[in-house]
Amino acid sequence: MPICLGYFPVSFAFGIQAVKMGFAPLTATLISMTNMASAGQLNGVTRMVEGAAFISMAATTFVVNMRYMLMSFSLTQKIVPGMPWYKRCIMALGICDEMFVIASMEEKDVTFGFYAGLMTMPMVGWTTGTLAGALASGLFSPALQGCLGMALYCMFIAIIIPEARKSRKVAAVSVLAIVLSCIFTYVPIINVLSKGGWGMIIAAITAAAMGATIKEVKRRRRSAQNAIDTSGRNKQEYTHTVAHS
Repeated sequence: MPICLGYFPVSFAFGIQAVKMGFAPLTATLISMTNMASAGQLNGVTRMVEGAAFISMAATTFVVNMRYMLMSFSLTQKIVPGMPWYKRCIMALGICDEMFVIASMEEKDVTFGFYAGLMTMPMVGWTTGTLAGALASGLFSPALQGCLGMALYCMFIAIIIPEARKSRKVAAVSVLAIVLSCIFTYVPIINVLSKGGWGMIIAAITAAAMGATIKEVKRRRRSAQNAIDTSGRNKQEYTHTVAHS
């Protein structure tokens, strides 16, 4: 229920935004019912409105939702052995940040019944919130609709800011992605890529690759420092042993 109540206002904003883009209320509701991907949904409907190619739409949605793939990999270590593939597919539909955390905290193996119960109310909240927002969109002024639409972008900020405060690497990757995204949006000639969504793909992959490189360099430095420290300790032990003898 807490997750359901938390999802309702965000999906309400998505419903308003989808209708504002030209989607019918039932179409927006069907999108939420079959996706449940928050920022990924907003990206998808934006690409549809822009008339982007299917490959571009699939690639950008994949990049935005890539964290769900990593969560799924991790969750496979917690589910009961021998679970049929069709049950895994149903569980995959409900993979999201909050439900992944709760499932990961479960001390016992995660059964299909446990996860089905866990994902039911959040899916209800996400779908009904979208329907309510889509139906109520005509009751709000355009200015208020624009303000409510910002709730979806706030989800990105809520994911990035806490991690950026903990890690300079995350902050550096975030800033690099923002800079690259602005370049692909506003710089003449280059901004042609942003129309099909390729600018966001290149910015995200480039920033992530740079972040992985920074981490790898620090890991090498740490390994080299550990080797030096180990060598130093071995020399000291050898000297101490010779002196004692």
